[in-house]
Amino acid sequence: MDFKLNDDQTMLRDTIRRIAQEQFAPKAAEIDASERFPWDNFEILRDNGLLGVNVAEEYGGAGAGQLALLLVLEETARVCGSTSVILTNQGLSSEPLMIAGSEEQKSNFLYRLATGETPGAMAITEPNAGSDVAGMKTTATKVKGGYVLNGSKIFITQAGVAGITCVICYTDKTKGNKGMSIFVVEKGAKGLIVGKPEHKLGIRGSDTRELSFEDCFVPDGNLVGPEGSGFKTLMNTFNYSRPNIAAQALGIAQGALDAAINYAKERMQFGKTLSSFQGIQWMLAEMALAVETARTMVYRAGAMIDTEPNHPDIPRICSMAKWYASDTAMKVTTDAVQIFGGYGYTREYPVERMMRDAKITQIYEGTNQVQRIIIANQVLR
Repeated sequence: MDFKLNDDQTMLRDTIRRIAQEQFAPKAAEIDASERFPWDNFEILRDNGLLGVNVAEEYGGAGAGQLALLLVLEETARVCGSTSVILTNQGLSSEPLMIAGSEEQKSNFLYRLATGETPGAMAITEPNAGSDVAGMKTTATKVKGGYVLNGSKIFITQAGVAGITCVICYTDKTKGNKGMSIFVVEKGAKGLIVGKPEHKLGIRGSDTRELSFEDCFVPDGNLVGPEGSGFKTLMNTFNYSRPNIAAQALGIAQGALDAAINYAKERMQFGKTLSSFQGIQWMLAEMALAVETARTMVYRAGAMIDTEPNHPDIPRICSMAKWYASDTAMKVTTDAVQIFGGYGYTREYPVERMMRDAKITQIYEGTNQVQRIIIANQVLR
């Protein structure tokens, strides 16, 4: 088993690390404070061909694979959680099209997402349907030439900026999970109503809003996959997108560890640096162990998707990576704040922002409690 990145992956990692340190890090605090969507960073990612790293070249991507995307995510999240959301969401909205999209849909919608012509969004959550996707109420009724959507979605990332949104809804509620379908809804569609931005604990530079559909017409050509295949496509999407959240969490944790190490080496107390105290040394060692373990799990998930995309263990491995990496991010960022002491609780230093950003990784794309259910079902099958 080879744990070494190949030359292309190493070059990609080094490139995005430089971009992140030089162009994303200096703006991270301002983006968080102003709660603005970082269009400037979106353009940097687009201009460097980083929004479709894992998408095939024929559809506007780099064709570099899942692990390559995880490397880009890790290095971006290491300095700016809000900017990393652009990457996770571009991946999430692209996956249904990669999995079940027609050739025409891939050449149009997927190409536009991969090339960065527009941000993308994925509309799943509803007021009464979070982890329980089957509890959603949004419907799509067949009419001549297409479908009419009615209902609402909440907490939709990039809803206010996305030109392309994949929406899951019921086309036949009597069939349960087999009555769900996914549609592409484009910005400006008649009957699509975009709500006000949410003000959040963390990832404040991500655009999060409610979407409402009031007799919103979408043409037949915007149905992704056969009618009734939406739930299966969504579950497969999560198998491939959860490692992205894991990589995001990993990057946040590494950034907090970096900051804590540097601070511990410089901060003087009782006439000595913090790093000279065994209690702090052990904290840093435990943080480093957790980060490195998370990295191994995240990279394994990416490598498995690249080399064995149909392996039956992908749901288990990807859920494990997401669960462990996000818990690691929360623990490491909290410990980093503790090492900084009172300074860590202020916005003068980045660790309080990282702690706030880390929390969402335990929640979205399946809470860590849901990950436990998935893993248990996999090991008991």
